[in-house]
Amino acid sequence: MAIHPDAGKIAPHDSLVNIPALVAAYYRQQPDIKASPDQKVSFGTSGHRGSALKTTFNEHHIMAICQAIAEYRKAHGVTGPLYLGKDTHALSEAAFGTALEVLIANGVRVRVQEGDGYTPTPVISHAILTHNALGEDIADGIVITPSHNPPEDGGIKYNSLKGGPADQDITNWIAQRANQLLESELEDAEWLPAEELNASPLIEPFDYIAHYVDDLDSVIDMDAIAKAGIKIGVDPMGGSGLHFWKPIAEKYNLNIEVVNDKVDFTFGFMPLDKDGRIRMDCSSSYAMQNLLALKDKFDISIGNDPDYDRHGIVCAGSGLMNPNAYLAVAIEYLATHRPQWSDDIQFGKTLVSSAMIDRVVEGLGKTLCEVPVGFKWYVEGLFSGEMAFGGEESAGASFLRKDGSVWTTDKDGIILGLLAAEILAITGKDPHELYEAQVSRYGRPIYKRIDVPCSAEQKSVLSSLSADSVAGDTLAGDAITGILTEAPGNGASIGGLKVQTANGWFAARPSGTENIYKIYLESFVSEDHLAQLESDAKALVDRALG
Repeated sequence: MAIHPDAGKIAPHDSLVNIPALVAAYYRQQPDIKASPDQKVSFGTSGHRGSALKTTFNEHHIMAICQAIAEYRKAHGVTGPLYLGKDTHALSEAAFGTALEVLIANGVRVRVQEGDGYTPTPVISHAILTHNALGEDIADGIVITPSHNPPEDGGIKYNSLKGGPADQDITNWIAQRANQLLESELEDAEWLPAEELNASPLIEPFDYIAHYVDDLDSVIDMDAIAKAGIKIGVDPMGGSGLHFWKPIAEKYNLNIEVVNDKVDFTFGFMPLDKDGRIRMDCSSSYAMQNLLALKDKFDISIGNDPDYDRHGIVCAGSGLMNPNAYLAVAIEYLATHRPQWSDDIQFGKTLVSSAMIDRVVEGLGKTLCEVPVGFKWYVEGLFSGEMAFGGEESAGASFLRKDGSVWTTDKDGIILGLLAAEILAITGKDPHELYEAQVSRYGRPIYKRIDVPCSAEQKSVLSSLSADSVAGDTLAGDAITGILTEAPGNGASIGGLKVQTANGWFAARPSGTENIYKIYLESFVSEDHLAQLESDAKALVDRALG
């Protein structure tokens, strides 16, 4: 994909989404899933997402989803509070109100941020887990967010009693029931008029900020950061964690400067991403230009997406770290600086994350657990304490508390940012310097992801390929050492194909929302070798698709 000429520049005013029109569409446009199947409720790797302007994320969708969740809770004996959070997308505000109207009408106790504030995804996970550890009743949660998606998008995801994204059996049931409700025009949906909500005792204000912030020193060495005087710059990027940083700085005596305190539903302060769209992607150097311009003012700088499940790490002098590189450094540091963790604990990565992680984990003498794309695959391991760390190439990760018990089972951009400061405080080297040391030991990987147009039928074929679909025994001049259609870590289908050699690999998997398939590539040799990998990968997939 060609880089847009305005990538990295502040979005022009005439490109900003019309918020009144967007919110009006949320309430006015109603999905017709029989005539337009693309308007159905569909849970991907991170819940249901869409836009009111395309009639894929509207009031009726949220009513149907929340009614289905209420019915699921009742059927499975979930009697505790539901922890409800929202991010700073305009549709999140509208969907939050709808969710309350339906959940309260169904008799669900709902805990919301006091003062009607915003709540990051990891904070909801943390609240569920700490509640359920008390053993009194069972809680779960909903986060209303489309993650880093553009301002016109909305999203909603359900977190189970284990704190993380609900597994596929649960989300399939919720989606199926929600679509039944849509087909019946919400005949069986309960709903409470907004004016009656304020009087309901089922809405319980909750101090999410203090509950989370006061517990941070159980997972991060906050004393070390304070004693080292690490200067930390934070760009909340208009997201849900904006009001967490001041309490963090005050409680732990940290030198933190928030460089942007704006909440703007258009996200008009954002530099455009590589394709010319506004996207709050903290792993993109184009979207992170505001913070990168200040990088030399701080020792470590942190950016996060709107729901704070992703992290962008900026080191003074060197700039924004590649997400894969930071995951490799974080794993090595944690494995050698958490003495209370079990020696045989696992470290998790997705199949499309860098093979540098494989080499680092092997060099540590630790166990790697490789899973399909989606953080839901880490929930059980993090919950049980059998997995120390789970990370994704898209800049999302979480890890255990210092004592080896669960912290969150959803991605946590706050602790990954603070970990970068801890690493510098303890080692005297920033994560970029430590990554260069890894490169000197294991080689320098060159990583790339591309999108290739394909039909819905081809997507279906790709998701069900077998190892027999691969013709030939070499890739980019090297012998093929592995062909995967299932993840080695848990045997789950990867919904595509991964082919490995000693010097590189590629993976191909269909998009869950667009008529494209994604190819992930990595070479430990050179840019020319990466180009040959790309050429061979496209040819191999084309042959398999017929």
